[in-house]
Amino acid sequence: MNISSDFDGGNIEIIEASDPENIRLNIARDNASDFYQWFSYRVDGVQGRSLTMHLENAGGAAYPKGWDDYSACCSYDELTWFRVPTRYENGVLTISHTPSHETVYYAYFAPYPWARHEALIAHYAALDGVRHEVLGHTLDGRPMDLLILGSGSKTIWVDARQHPGETMAQWWMEGFLGRLSDPEDPLALELLARASFYVVANMNPDGGVRGNLRTNAAGANLNREWGVATLERSPVVRLVMDKMQQTGADIVLDVHGDEALPYNFIAGAEGIPGFSPRDLERQKTFLEAYKAAAPAFQTEYGYPLGQAGMANMSYATSWSAAQFGCLSMTLEMPFKDDANHPDPVFGWSPERAAQLGHDVLPAMLAVVDKY
Repeated sequence: MNISSDFDGGNIEIIEASDPENIRLNIARDNASDFYQWFSYRVDGVQGRSLTMHLENAGGAAYPKGWDDYSACCSYDELTWFRVPTRYENGVLTISHTPSHETVYYAYFAPYPWARHEALIAHYAALDGVRHEVLGHTLDGRPMDLLILGSGSKTIWVDARQHPGETMAQWWMEGFLGRLSDPEDPLALELLARASFYVVANMNPDGGVRGNLRTNAAGANLNREWGVATLERSPVVRLVMDKMQQTGADIVLDVHGDEALPYNFIAGAEGIPGFSPRDLERQKTFLEAYKAAAPAFQTEYGYPLGQAGMANMSYATSWSAAQFGCLSMTLEMPFKDDANHPDPVFGWSPERAAQLGHDVLPAMLAVVDKY
């Protein structure tokens, strides 16, 4: 038996692995940070062997409530990811599984590798009607890709994976971009005629490749850098902010994942200074249209509404709402499952996240002219 995490997005520390039924592991911290929760590792030579894997430091993770009712993701081919029996007791996360193949992968959520990101960008950059720009480079030297679609007068910005371990956000992007670029989808064509879309499919490539949950190569949490970002600490945020200042924004959607809540929901910018009844009405219109278009989206559960004037202005949603007076929102998806539509085999999955991305277009169309 061999356990490894020396690959794109890998993260695990081996304490003791001589007994397959008592494998002792730790989740490594994000580099230059105390955050940790993302894990991704490979086990070889274990076909038909009963594995019991204890992640012993789970209780000290960034969001321990994320382990309640959680099931780890598993794959034999890194394409299809299913859930395996997992329990959380006394600060230890225990994964139990008997693989049917010699090689098996386990992860906090289905990974989204850098190679897949590059293929995504190459695919859309080659399409008619899509423009591709490299805004600059990350601290580790990776290109900061921007896709631009549409020719309308309104401006819509969509970004994902500020927190690199929230990989469901980039799976969402696949569904969103797939529908938005479909030349036979009348709703997409209508949106592209009314708006110009600026899409950053992966805001934190370095963190993703390094196997981080929440930070970039400098240990910065990108969703605390808006308005204060520098090229030395968080160049991606600085580059996107500068581009947004050039284009303006009418709608901003920042796509994330939530460790604890088993629902898909929106967090708005209610706490920024000057958030008005008109802003609230635009947001409500978006929420109701999204709920009507996407069965997996709901409005009953989510974060408490922000208190007036108490917003953290270094969040992307807060900064952009205040900067442009736009409809700015954070979309959250679960690491666990959609409690309203549970799937015991796959949980919340890449395919379901992509469907939620596909289904957002009617909500955008419902509000695009409300300015």
